[in-house]
Amino acid sequence: METTEATSPLISRRAVTRAGLLAASLAVLTPAAARAAALAPRDLVLRLPAPTGPYPVGATTLHLVDPSRNDPWAPEIGVREVMVTVLHPARTVRGYPRAPQLTPGEAGLFTFLAPAVHGLPEAGVDWAATLTHTHPGAPVARGRRPVLLYSPGGGEARTMGTSLAEELASHGWVVVTVDHPGDASQVEFPAARPGRDKVRQSVFTGPPDAEQFRTMIDTRLADVRFVLDRLEALEGPLGRALDLGRVGILGHSAGGTTAAQALYDDRRFAAAVNLEGYLDQVDGTLFPVARDGVDRPLLLLGTDGFRDARLDRSWGALLAHPGARARRRQLADADHWVFTDYAALVPQLQAAGLTTEADRVRLVGAIEAGAAVRAVRRQVRGFLGARLPVGGDQ
Repeated sequence: METTEATSPLISRRAVTRAGLLAASLAVLTPAAARAAALAPRDLVLRLPAPTGPYPVGATTLHLVDPSRNDPWAPEIGVREVMVTVLHPARTVRGYPRAPQLTPGEAGLFTFLAPAVHGLPEAGVDWAATLTHTHPGAPVARGRRPVLLYSPGGGEARTMGTSLAEELASHGWVVVTVDHPGDASQVEFPAARPGRDKVRQSVFTGPPDAEQFRTMIDTRLADVRFVLDRLEALEGPLGRALDLGRVGILGHSAGGTTAAQALYDDRRFAAAVNLEGYLDQVDGTLFPVARDGVDRPLLLLGTDGFRDARLDRSWGALLAHPGARARRRQLADADHWVFTDYAALVPQLQAAGLTTEADRVRLVGAIEAGAAVRAVRRQVRGFLGARLPVGGDQ
């Protein structure tokens, strides 16, 4: 089983060449032209909210390869690969710069995809410039800590769950964000290999049909089991920091479906948070977690803007089981993507005139950005804190 550690990629040769040409052209500008260039509008740089916990956040990115499975979306690859980022409380972050939310390669593809991704603006945003509050390579804080796996929404990359992951890591959990390549909008690997490019794009061109949805959830469930297996084999300071007797899982949309069903399937998971994921197939067939119930804690967290009959039916089936250890909560004036980084980013796009109020409400609701971030963090942190407490250094 192959495991490699991925570091931030170097800027491509094409980008370096382009930068060199730009520098040369600026060198021969007249003073008036230089002043005009300096005053020209620049692409918007978006900002993520800072985490509130007592720990600074470090991270390690891992490329994990499962030779026992093939990729369902691209069988020519011959294996199943996932990219994960392990965010952890850090002992110090001095000398370790903050990471960008998207690598240059990911940002380039996302810029191209943006108009099709929730109707984001075609231009005017520097997607490569958003910084996280995570410091890759920073040393792990001492102690063994509970572990949380995070699965993003269908067609989304793990990077759009950064703010919530950082918040949890800053309060003492180790958070492992998992990409599901082929499904995710874009995923960057350490290198290209036969069957895929270095930056891999989603196969989806619209909402998944019934067969695609079934394949997506089955693949995600296998991915999170595999990631947990690999964490159990992890060595070194990071491996020693993982308390794998206390593991939870959370996810958004299809990732929430994955989290709930993984809790049912795998007893290594002690608790789960489903951020507005359906608990049935497209044809209405209930997942086993909804059909049979579950005996470990599960939070079903939704919004008033996204709530529909399908969600009520599948969540209601689970909640109707006697003794089910599930609870449902709902955020007001909010919509589906409020559980992601879009809660903070889309209002900034609206303020800059790059998206409309109607688009903002359609994506994240009318709720004020700061209130939205605080509400999601409070619900998730409170639920997990009661069931997988950090409990200080151990």
